[in-house]
Amino acid sequence: MQDLGNTQFFKVETDSTSVKGILADVYAALTEKGYNPVNQIVGYIMSGDPTYITSYKNARSLIMRIERDELVEEMLTEYIKNNHWK
Repeated sequence: MQDLGNTQFFKVETDSTSVKGILADVYAALTEKGYNPVNQIVGYIMSGDPTYITSYKNARSLIMRIERDELVEEMLTEYIKNNHWK
């Protein structure tokens, strides 16, 4: 029988390697097509409009596999880690 007196925790583990890999692939595709990848990725994150991301090299399909909040979380985590914030 389940103990209903305690809160149960459920955490979905994200494969950060795949998030990093997808961001790297999307960044490369945007760069190759002559876009400013930072501006385009920010536009996508802010609006949710996938047309900010080129379909070249399947970049649009790749980035849509990841929730936008996961993208922000990954980028912020890397930024903090690389700037030695504590």
